Amino acid sequence: MIDCAAYFEELERSGFGYFAGVPDSLLKEFCAYVTDHADPARHVIAANEGAAVALAAGHYLATGEPGLVYLQNSGLGNTVNPLTSLSDPAIYGIPSLLLIGWRGEPGRADEPQHVKQGAVTFGTLKALGIPSKVLADTIDEAAGQLDRAAAYLKEHSAPFALVVRAGTFAKYEKQATAASRFEMRREDAVIEIASHLSSDDVIVSTTGKASRELFEYRAANGGDRSGDFLTVGSMGHASQIALGIALEKPQRQVICLDGDGALIMHMGALAIAGTRGPANFKHIVINNGVHDSVGGQPTAGFEIDIPAIALGCGYRKAWPVERRDDLAAAVRKLREIDGPALLEVMTSAGARKDLGRPTVAPAENKIAFMKNLSR
Repeated sequence: MIDCAAYFEELERSGFGYFAGVPDSLLKEFCAYVTDHADPARHVIAANEGAAVALAAGHYLATGEPGLVYLQNSGLGNTVNPLTSLSDPAIYGIPSLLLIGWRGEPGRADEPQHVKQGAVTFGTLKALGIPSKVLADTIDEAAGQLDRAAAYLKEHSAPFALVVRAGTFAKYEKQATAASRFEMRREDAVIEIASHLSSDDVIVSTTGKASRELFEYRAANGGDRSGDFLTVGSMGHASQIALGIALEKPQRQVICLDGDGALIMHMGALAIAGTRGPANFKHIVINNGVHDSVGGQPTAGFEIDIPAIALGCGYRKAWPVERRDDLAAAVRKLREIDGPALLEVMTSAGARKDLGRPTVAPAENKIAFMKNLSR
């Protein structure tokens, strides 16, 4: 295993002192260390992985120094456009070091949404013309890789990738953060929301722990799960899945159960939902201010006014709720009014350590969900 402090020192020695990215569960120790120790002016937790590539490009244009872009391999798709039309030496030739968490590595057990991406990670990088290596698991070897990567970037003015296996970084606990001022945790909100919806309502839940908590709530209460679409991958796209359903099924209430990190990742979706304007589209954003599923790194969720943004994008109504005692009434109101409408539910971070995962395969979930929609 690699000590995060030692690797951080080697990065700085090799000329990589600027960091941008989207947190990843396999990189959570590294990401936490960077959050705690990097100069805040030289570290940006980006809206999405493509934006992180662009941030590093801007840093390079301003300083001549390549940046480090960290991401999970599931976010490679978001990087394809800037990597091929901005960074590539056939265009501008902007070097950067990509540090990529290898979810779904062949031969290792992982969640179904990571299997395909894990299998094609190196093929994707090869297709993009980006040389890559698996990050070594000793600091001396890793330091040598950084030297060779830095030399490649200088010679070719192009990106280079280091792919990180599970367990490569040693444990690191991020420094204590301020206690949340909100009484509910996300699971409290999920349970309260689900318990006040009609059995005929459709739920599209975002990737991460919200979908896991919704699944466990249904399982514990013997409820019908066929009206729930658990978006276990495709971070940031749950609202557009829900919008596509709402436009085709105007007689059904369609609720998108979203998160602040996912919303921010593809915030342009708000404009499309707002301007298309289906009355049955209801958007619930559970805002805990962090990327809770990948280590608790902060989002901009508490720094922005999500309801105001939704209203500016054409939503008819949008408002926040903070107290559990007020949430049931807010959900009832959300169902009764015409949409598009957004309810922001403010919660604290964290989840149960024994939180399980859906035991139903994604394809099974799809089949049951489509049968429900055909009623």
